[in-house]
Amino acid sequence: MLIEIDFNSDEAIYVQLQHQIIMGIATEVLHEGDTLPSVRQLADTVGINMHTVNKAYSILKQQGFIQLDRRKGAVIAIDINKIHAHEELKRELRIALAKGCCKNISREEVHELVDELFDEYTFG
Repeated sequence: MLIEIDFNSDEAIYVQLQHQIIMGIATEVLHEGDTLPSVRQLADTVGINMHTVNKAYSILKQQGFIQLDRRKGAVIAIDINKIHAHEELKRELRIALAKGCCKNISREEVHELVDELFDEYTFG
C-alpha cells in the first residue's frame, strides 16, 4: 500500500495516515491479517516523525482497525462491533450533514453522493 502525505494539507499527518489505512481496508487493498510497516519503517519511507506514525497506529487500534503485536507489529484486525460502528458513523454523519445543510446541499444530492461513494467499497 502506497501512503501519500500532503504536507500542505490542513489535515494533520496522523489523520491522513489513519484515513489512508482505513480506505485501504475498505477498498480491499489491505486485508484481515496483513501486516503494516513498522513505525520506524513507515516514518522513514514517508519522511515523517515516528511519533506521528505511532499516534496514527494507536488511534487505529482504539478504533478497532488494527492490533499491535510485539512480534508482528501492526496487523489489520477488524473489530466487528456493528452497534459501536453504527453509533460512531451516526455521530460522524451528523456533523457532515450539518456542514452540508449549511452549504445548501439538498437531501437528493446527499443521497446521490452517498450512493456514489458507497459503490467504491466492496462489502461481503
